Amino acid sequence: MQASKEWQWQLCSHRNRLLVDLGEDLSLCTPFRQRQLTQDIVHSPNFSLNEAGYYQNVFAYLCKFAVWSEAQCCQIALNATAAKFYLLPVQAKSWFFHPYQGGEACTEAIISLHSKTQTGEFFIVEYCEESSLCINLTANFKLDEHLELEQFQAIKVLNDRIHPLVIADKIIKSA
Repeated sequence: MQASKEWQWQLCSHRNRLLVDLGEDLSLCTPFRQRQLTQDIVHSPNFSLNEAGYYQNVFAYLCKFAVWSEAQCCQIALNATAAKFYLLPVQAKSWFFHPYQGGEACTEAIISLHSKTQTGEFFIVEYCEESSLCINLTANFKLDEHLELEQFQAIKVLNDRIHPLVIADKIIKSA
């Protein structure tokens, strides 16, 4: 789905969530609560050129894997865009995840994180020298026995927790 100048960010007080109005009575509800967002969302509700560019890059990147439908790539890219531009800074919560012990370097933005109870797929929204802001691509990812991370929710982790995603039969890159 191509980004449009008609797209707008909306704060929904009924759901206590950030929405993306895509026009034609179509909107996407993000997992981000109002208290998690910067005030910039109030002052600039229109989809900016920077946001559109980031969205398009993420959308194209995800589509090249031929794993998700276009609608799913759009949903991931919109949630990543919301997290990158409007999420308040968060502290790393690496204690939920096992460190990566392997020698293979992680070169993709789609990665794997391993909690005590399961392994999940994540997308790196923002990579820094020591830590990365990621969104969860796995439905109801269990951080531990008591806590779940809902799909598309963001979490920051130290980079030593990032595992390369190795699913040979799932990820098919185009040349």
